Amino acid sequence: MTTTSSSPLRYAWFIVVLLFPVAMLNYLDRQMLATMKASMVGDIPSIANKADWGIVLACFKWTYALLSPFGGYIADRVSKRLVIVISLFVWSAVTWWTGQVTSYHEIIAARALMGASEAFYIPTALAMISEYHAGFTRSRAVGVHQAGIYVGQILGGFAGYVADSPDHGWRWAFSTCGMIGVIYALPLLALLRDPVRSKSESTACEISAPPENVFRGLLGNRNFLLLMLYFTLPAIAGWVVRDWMPEILREKFNLGQGKAGMSAILYVQIASLIGVVIGGSLADRWMRKTPRGRIFTSAIGMMLFLPALFSVGNAGTLGVAIAGLIVFGFGWGFFDCNNMPILCQIARPEWRATGYGLMNLVSISCGGFGDWGFGVLRDRDVPLNVIFGAFAGVALLSVFIVLLIRPREANSST
Repeated sequence: MTTTSSSPLRYAWFIVVLLFPVAMLNYLDRQMLATMKASMVGDIPSIANKADWGIVLACFKWTYALLSPFGGYIADRVSKRLVIVISLFVWSAVTWWTGQVTSYHEIIAARALMGASEAFYIPTALAMISEYHAGFTRSRAVGVHQAGIYVGQILGGFAGYVADSPDHGWRWAFSTCGMIGVIYALPLLALLRDPVRSKSESTACEISAPPENVFRGLLGNRNFLLLMLYFTLPAIAGWVVRDWMPEILREKFNLGQGKAGMSAILYVQIASLIGVVIGGSLADRWMRKTPRGRIFTSAIGMMLFLPALFSVGNAGTLGVAIAGLIVFGFGWGFFDCNNMPILCQIARPEWRATGYGLMNLVSISCGGFGDWGFGVLRDRDVPLNVIFGAFAGVALLSVFIVLLIRPREANSST
């Protein structure tokens, strides 16, 4: 991979630095919704029950999921730079609008439009980073980008305090974050550059298959189907932890909205930050010895889900719950920084954003049903230990699934 810069590797890392704040805003805007739930429900009485709130959470995911393959397909064929900048600008404008809504139906519409605009970002950004980092820095580069997501979630964890503040409130939080994103889109447009493919890659893209053949090629790939299943199953628990844990801790341990949000988000995301650093470095080192290095690293992270989910579901004290969330976050970091690098080992370069979009379609659709289903189960008083015990069983199954993936050695570093 070459760039217009005199130092390709230096610019490759500069790309990661440029996208770090975008990833942060991408998830800050999402996380605030979970941590400011009580204030928003109190201010919008037409949100009648937990199942309604589950729909608010889920409508974003369903829209995001449905459009992710389309967003990835567009990104594989046009300027990734423009896709990223336009996506940031639109979702930031919608974030600002979210601070103005007054009814249940308006917030549903805002979250659906947010999902539509954000669907283009993650597949495009990860594909761009993977093109710039074509060797043994790929997992680390993806991990640093994903760290921006965790920082956004950490900041979102403090949004409960902002919502409780008489001088600010939840509307101020959404409006301010939206304006920041709109402003950042301008320097991003000026500084971001599309990767320049080699002549052989460019030729492959020019003669690439039409859309139906791209999807057929991916969905006919056994390894891709296994990766998509692996990407989906643990993510259901991940979405529930991210979206419902502030409310779980608030109710279970009688916490204020601010403390519940901080306890649910801060520790798990700090652990995830550490996890992506260690997991990315371990995977890149392991790849020097075997093309399955990233698969093995991800499987280790998944094994950590088992005790973590049992601890969260059976916690009798806040300390035990936090300990479980820390272990979960550390394992998530190992998992999260290796999904796109594993995809790069089994999919053609010009199909990777589309492939990640398909993975998002299945994973986040199921995550949306998970959010809604969790709300329904809690309305029916199903015990938390039963729900999280089922999540732990799914994590165990996922370990076996990822170990079945067989990447081609020739593709392990391209």
